[in-house]
Amino acid sequence: MAELRSAAQAYNRAMQTDNGTDVDPALTERLGPHARKRLAIEADHAAEVESRPSVRDWYRAPALIRGCLRMVGMLKRARRNALDIRIVENHLPIVGLDPAFDGFTLLHLSDLHVDINETFVPALLERLARVEYDVCVMTGDYRSKTYGPSDATIDGMRRICAELHDPMYAVLGNHDGIALVPAFEAMGIRMLMNEAVTLQRGDARIALVGIDDHHFFRLGSIPKAISGVPAEVPTILLSHAPEIYRQAAQAGLDVMLCGHTHGGQICLPGGHPITVDSAIPRRMGRGAWRRRNMVGYTSPGAGTSIVDVRINCPPEITLHRLRAVPGA
Repeated sequence: MAELRSAAQAYNRAMQTDNGTDVDPALTERLGPHARKRLAIEADHAAEVESRPSVRDWYRAPALIRGCLRMVGMLKRARRNALDIRIVENHLPIVGLDPAFDGFTLLHLSDLHVDINETFVPALLERLARVEYDVCVMTGDYRSKTYGPSDATIDGMRRICAELHDPMYAVLGNHDGIALVPAFEAMGIRMLMNEAVTLQRGDARIALVGIDDHHFFRLGSIPKAISGVPAEVPTILLSHAPEIYRQAAQAGLDVMLCGHTHGGQICLPGGHPITVDSAIPRRMGRGAWRRRNMVGYTSPGAGTSIVDVRINCPPEITLHRLRAVPGA
């Protein structure tokens, strides 16, 4: 309970505003104009949702989707599918990676939407108890709605963090408010807002780079995030959505980990997505891919968005194992 109170207090401090345009001073000092700009976009979005019936109707879509699935006798199975979280292993070959990091394992969680119902977090915790890893990374969308209170999100993430071990790093998604940054960091999650950190084993180093959401907020900045990273250090990018893959490859990053697409969530037989809600080639909508010299992985996510069902698209948590590839 003490951790929950600490996170809630951090969230409340971050939400303290001055004429609707200010955030927690410590967050503003750290992020500069970025924090104020993001909060302004969030406020505009919330106002639009409240004022436009057509936008509010989108939040009634779950009842419609559930009704359609119930009519064809698929609702119960689709809900069971959503809780059948797979543990998937993936190898990330990195040219020039120091052998000290060969086998280093990243636990990748994405698109948790922890407050969508009461059954998801217990199902995720049961799977997390089985995994071993070196670092946990999270690529956004922790809450269900895109606006409004985040108390249930903070509570769900507190329960998840209690099962995880340090270190933990994360970025925000298009569903997430900036006030979650101090709340999550009070739980031990280091949020990367166009920032980078260095992971070290002996003299060997890799850089973990995280950008703010590029899908909706358009505030992700790879140049800013990598500005202090030496060119010879291998880099792993955390981005909520995959759309920024071209810029990431052009910047010479070695790895890009992302989510957002849910792999389609409701797919045709064979796992073919109806939509991935992202301006990318369909082959990049789920799983491993490559762009030039950069390897990437789009997680289908562990949670569900809009409605708590999955069809032909299992949820997953991913264990990425780094593999050293000799340089040319």
